[in-house]
Amino acid sequence: MDGPILVETRRFGDARGAFSETYSARDFAACGLTTEFVQDNFSISQPAGTLRGLHFQSQPEPQAKLVRVLSGRVLDVAVDLRRASPTYGQYVAVELSAEAGNQLYVPVGFAHGFCTLEPDCAVAYKVSGYYAPASDKGLAWDDPDVGIRWTLPAGGPVLSDKDSRQPRLRDLPDYF
Repeated sequence: MDGPILVETRRFGDARGAFSETYSARDFAACGLTTEFVQDNFSISQPAGTLRGLHFQSQPEPQAKLVRVLSGRVLDVAVDLRRASPTYGQYVAVELSAEAGNQLYVPVGFAHGFCTLEPDCAVAYKVSGYYAPASDKGLAWDDPDVGIRWTLPAGGPVLSDKDSRQPRLRDLPDYF
C-alpha cells in the first residue's frame, strides 16, 4: 500500500539499558519523508482492549502522524481514505511495542487508530498539523466494509462515546 511506513529504529544497549534516536528530520528526508511535525501528543490507556480511533483530520487542516509506543503493545491501524487510490478502503495493521521500538508513519489521507494488547499502554505521536476541531473526523472502528481484524478481549473493546458512533466508510464525503 502506498502510504503508511513501518519505521524501525536502531537501539544501542548496555548495562544501563538502551538508547535510540526516534526521529531525525535529516534521516527521514533521506528516505523521502519531508513531513514537518508541529505537535506531539500522548495517551495512556489503562485497560487492555482500549480502542482509540479511527481518527483523522480533513482538509484544510489534515495531519500526518508518526506513532510509537512508550509502554506496552498495541495493534496500530491505518485505513486509506483517498478515493482516487487503488487501495481506497483497505487497511494496514502492525503491532507496535515499547520493546521493539518500532513506529508507524501515517500520511495525510488515512484514518488512524489502535487497540491496546495489554494494560497500561502509553502511546506518543507526532502530528504535522495542529488540532483543528472543525477538521476532526472519524471512521467506525467496526465498519464491515473495511473489515479490520482487531485483537480484542472477549468483552469487546473499551471505547469513548465519540468512537462508538463514528460513520462508516460509505457515508464519508470525499475528504482527500
